Amino acid sequence: MLESNLKVVNNDMKTLVKDAQTLFQAAAALTGEKADEVRNRGMRMLDTALARAQDAQASAIVAGKEMAASADGYVKENPWRAIAAAAGVGLLLGVILGRK
Repeated sequence: MLESNLKVVNNDMKTLVKDAQTLFQAAAALTGEKADEVRNRGMRMLDTALARAQDAQASAIVAGKEMAASADGYVKENPWRAIAAAAGVGLLLGVILGRK
């Protein structure tokens, strides 16, 4: 779920940035009232992109806190399994890094 949301936000951000770049390039060639209109549209697009990025950041923080709480609960319920898992990961990393 979080992964699909991040992909959607990433695609939206890329599209918005490309559109904003196109608008600003068009605004550079224009003068007067039309240029102001194009610049304002570009700024609105960038504001939208910033708002979406902030929403994605907020949802990622919430999801991270939920995962941390879940992991904390698991470790409190199964301390010996957590210790064994951590020791196994540490041993595996030690073997991998010791070969180099």
